Amino acid sequence: MTTTVSGLFDSRAEAAAAVNQLQAFGVAGDDISVVASGQNGEIEDSHVGADAGAGAGLGAAVGGLGGLLTGLGLMAIPGVGPVVAAGWLVSTAAGAAAGAVVGGAAGGIVGAMTSSGIPERDANVYAEGVRRGGTLVTARVEDADVGAATTILQRGSVDLDLRRADYERGGWTRFDPNAPPSAFRREDEI
Repeated sequence: MTTTVSGLFDSRAEAAAAVNQLQAFGVAGDDISVVASGQNGEIEDSHVGADAGAGAGLGAAVGGLGGLLTGLGLMAIPGVGPVVAAGWLVSTAAGAAAGAVVGGAAGGIVGAMTSSGIPERDANVYAEGVRRGGTLVTARVEDADVGAATTILQRGSVDLDLRRADYERGGWTRFDPNAPPSAFRREDEI
């Protein structure tokens, strides 16, 4: 059986390091997903993979993942804005969004996370974290490898409970795909 493990990173370099460590541990590229905010013109062209679309260079957005993920896409998530997204989670989210009546791609991403075993409360924080400029790394791993993969993703990632508390102090209650991207940004985040 497989379990989904995730980490939210403020630093794209730390997210890239986590992906590289997951791969070195033996997690297949097909089992790793990355969703990175594309705010402030941070998405640039690069030659990460043959299927990378113009403007969706994961190497530029996340920082040199060595061609790990192909089939990259630049997508707009309502309430989040542009993101660079690749991997199984994105495919699942796109399918969920296509069938969703309301909520668009954002509902698809939260739905994809929850359907893969991530608690809804955490999925909302991850989505909000991406909205605020973070990078989400998610991996499907064999149950026997959950401890090691979790340890890898905890290095350099945010403490999800502390981040949730920080968001809640600012009036946030859950991810709202209809809220403008900057609705819950602190002044120092803009």
